[in-house]
Amino acid sequence: MYSHLLLAASTVAQTVEWNPKVALVMILCNVLAIAIGRATIKYKNVGPALPLPLGLSLGAFIGTVCLGHILGTGAILGLANAGVL
Repeated sequence: MYSHLLLAASTVAQTVEWNPKVALVMILCNVLAIAIGRATIKYKNVGPALPLPLGLSLGAFIGTVCLGHILGTGAILGLANAGVL
């Protein structure tokens, strides 16, 4: 069993170290996801409100930020694989 785990760990691609470019990509992906969420969520003000005037409830905000992190992870891995980051 351990040999399979070691084999899997040895085939994982090298990831990029954290730097300001990586942070900027993640921030932009989260802002994009929040904009998409504000435009497409049908009941975006249902539930507890945020103290910020974003026009989203807490649940909608958490959902859009989760989507932003998924998009950001894909973008960072893709850009790192392409050699941009």
